[in-house]
Amino acid sequence: MSAEVVKPAPAAPPHPGAPGSAVQIPEIVEKGTTMTKVSDKGKKRVEFRIDADEGRIVYKSKKNGPVPIEAIKELRSGGETRYYRSQFSYPEEAESRWITIIYILQGTYKTLHILADTAEQFEAWDATLRKLYAIRQGLTSGVGNTEVREAVWERQYWKGADEEGDQKLDFDDVERLCKRLHANLKTTDIQHLFEEADKESKGYLDFPAFQRFVKLLKRRPDIEELYGKIAGENGGKFDYAAFEKFNKESQKTTLTADELKATWDKYTSAHPDPSKPNDPSEFMTTQAFTEFLTSADNAVFADEGRPVYQDMKRPISEYFISSSHNTYLVGHQLVGVSTIEGYIRALLHSCRSVELDVWEGDDEPMIFHGKTLTSKVSLREVCNAIAKYAFVTSPYPILISAEVHCGVAQQEKLVDIMTEAFGESLIQAPVDGRPPLTALPSPEDLKHKILLKAKNLFVVEQLTQARAKLAAEKSAVLEAEASSSSSSDDEPGKGALTGLKDKWRKLRGKDPNAPPKSKVKMSFRLASLLVYTIGVKWHGIGNDGVDYAPEHIFSLSENSANRLLKASMTDLIDHSRTHLVRIYPKGTRVSSTNFEPHRYWAAGCQVVAINWQTFDMGYIMTQAMFQRNGRSGYVLKPEALRSAGPDLLSKRTQHFLDVRVISAQQLPPLRDSKGHEIFDKSIPDPFVEVSLLIPDWTKSPFLPESAKIAGAKYSPPNDATATSATSARTITVKTSVVRDNGFNPVWNEALHLPFDCVGGMLDLIFVKFTVRQEGKDDDDDEPLAIYCVPLGSLREGYRHLPLHDSQMTQHLFSTLFVEVGVRQVD
Repeated sequence: MSAEVVKPAPAAPPHPGAPGSAVQIPEIVEKGTTMTKVSDKGKKRVEFRIDADEGRIVYKSKKNGPVPIEAIKELRSGGETRYYRSQFSYPEEAESRWITIIYILQGTYKTLHILADTAEQFEAWDATLRKLYAIRQGLTSGVGNTEVREAVWERQYWKGADEEGDQKLDFDDVERLCKRLHANLKTTDIQHLFEEADKESKGYLDFPAFQRFVKLLKRRPDIEELYGKIAGENGGKFDYAAFEKFNKESQKTTLTADELKATWDKYTSAHPDPSKPNDPSEFMTTQAFTEFLTSADNAVFADEGRPVYQDMKRPISEYFISSSHNTYLVGHQLVGVSTIEGYIRALLHSCRSVELDVWEGDDEPMIFHGKTLTSKVSLREVCNAIAKYAFVTSPYPILISAEVHCGVAQQEKLVDIMTEAFGESLIQAPVDGRPPLTALPSPEDLKHKILLKAKNLFVVEQLTQARAKLAAEKSAVLEAEASSSSSSDDEPGKGALTGLKDKWRKLRGKDPNAPPKSKVKMSFRLASLLVYTIGVKWHGIGNDGVDYAPEHIFSLSENSANRLLKASMTDLIDHSRTHLVRIYPKGTRVSSTNFEPHRYWAAGCQVVAINWQTFDMGYIMTQAMFQRNGRSGYVLKPEALRSAGPDLLSKRTQHFLDVRVISAQQLPPLRDSKGHEIFDKSIPDPFVEVSLLIPDWTKSPFLPESAKIAGAKYSPPNDATATSATSARTITVKTSVVRDNGFNPVWNEALHLPFDCVGGMLDLIFVKFTVRQEGKDDDDDEPLAIYCVPLGSLREGYRHLPLHDSQMTQHLFSTLFVEVGVRQVD
């Protein structure tokens, strides 16, 4: 008997990186490195390794599982870790070997601190993590990056299927993989695909055969059908004329002729027609069309990848500003932790307005939620964090909204700390002799500047006095009217009222130190930091209010704002054309829930502050709104909220949002509390819910009943209660359920949602697509995936929606294929 010839196992495929290259993983990172894990409980020696194929950091832990690299929100190392190094009382030299990883696991922010033993360990880990993180980040910014995304997918699932590590997949391995993917396939169907991929009849799949199997498994009959339809309407040919017609008529493209031709060339050259070797760009193949439909060139979000494009030279009052409430908290409002983390997270996500609650400290001011059990963090640490991260993501101004509860001595220290931390970025001006403003400066004027907003107690006192005099004068006018039979316009009472308002206007330029009887306890140096954002109390608006200066900004709780919307929404719109208004959640939201911010955006309010630590609808809508305009944190208000006069606001239109939900691609797997995939659960039975969230226009709603739409559910606006959040008008329609398929469910159902719009403000209506599991269709149940976008940014035509979890982290491989249209009916 001849000796058996043992063939070497096929080589493992390369780790995915940039197209055509591979990420080199150092051996000490791939095989494991023992380092020090630092936490509140002390230090512990732990072996860490990176599984680049599965895309995760692996280490032994009783509480936490592996850290998926796409779940990482921030990577910090070296000097960026000083806050934690100091907090854990490690020497300064430890910074050069310290890595801090901030990530989300099952809806909760978590922090992992690793201290390497040597500079070599640190450099290997830091460089590798940043490379892999950059790749995953590139995949979580919408659709596209098809080649890299496919390479990551193949490597991840190849590794998961190859349990024996022999670089071979037998039929049982492949069948288990299909179950893991929740693909609804019979064993005979899987066998057929396996045999078709195993061209050499080896009885197993090596990596090239696995890639063939994957292409067969991921085949898109829905796109093939669309391709055939387009070609059929063009005499059976999918040439440039067919592509041009499809983009103009269905996709409503805004590309120029040259841009559209360049797009055609891009995809036809990458995937030439093998039957036309001499002219590869004459026809578009199904593969090229599929890649186009799933690319960033066909993104559903109109602002996808665009830099700042709006006019940034308008007064700052003409922009919505991404805003945070209780920024220092990372949890519950009564017992949460105060930390610099909230500021770093918010600023890195383009938030431009953060909040400080400043209280008396032993030596220096401290930040915490007063009269609660929340922990404290020093003002100095917060200001240093703001200074470091303020303009990393956006160059446009930061507004620090401060509630100052400390005495004059520590107010002076507050000024010293801010001046030291922010330097020339901090806006300040002498209190005396400021010329009255006629309009607020623009975001462009204030680039790389930090503005402090706090109550100027001198101005507050003056305004209160003026308001009292105004009220007294009005009372006198009413008495005069009651006792007089004259209806003349030159009544003495009205003349006195006008004179009083003239006096108030003069107070705007007055020295705050002038009133000799003032009992205000406020640092003049602190007052000098309040230039364009002087906090005042609300003393009415319109005919019933005082004459605010352009730099005066008042804050309203959501309860007060709701009352004002009902009483005088038009007055609030008029006021916010030239003045900033801040809205914040009411104090009884102890669990840090949020309102829906578009209610207040629709009234022109710019600084609508939400709790960024809570992943609810208010957070989702804020993130969706400020994806726009290059993620600068500033979005120009619709013209109807900026232009004087009632013309645009009186225009009301009725529409339908027409959505055909076609299919989904690889819905995310179920996971346990440690982030591990759950394999023994049944295959999901998904359905899709499409909702429109509409502001409280002053007009009557366009309801499903009046539009004769069956199956649509309307929810009227409601104010917050002890158990529910504030919400605006909502229209919701659902598809049917697809049984036993989480891999490629097909619905192909047309849904129609009626809605009304005022002043053409489609940007203030939000569309939410929610993929749910049957039996879990309540808002309190965690959905399988979501996508939310302003209606004005939703591009029409055939689009793939990138799906996210409830924390707005994008699932790498999950999409929803839809056809979108908006039509006006009046």
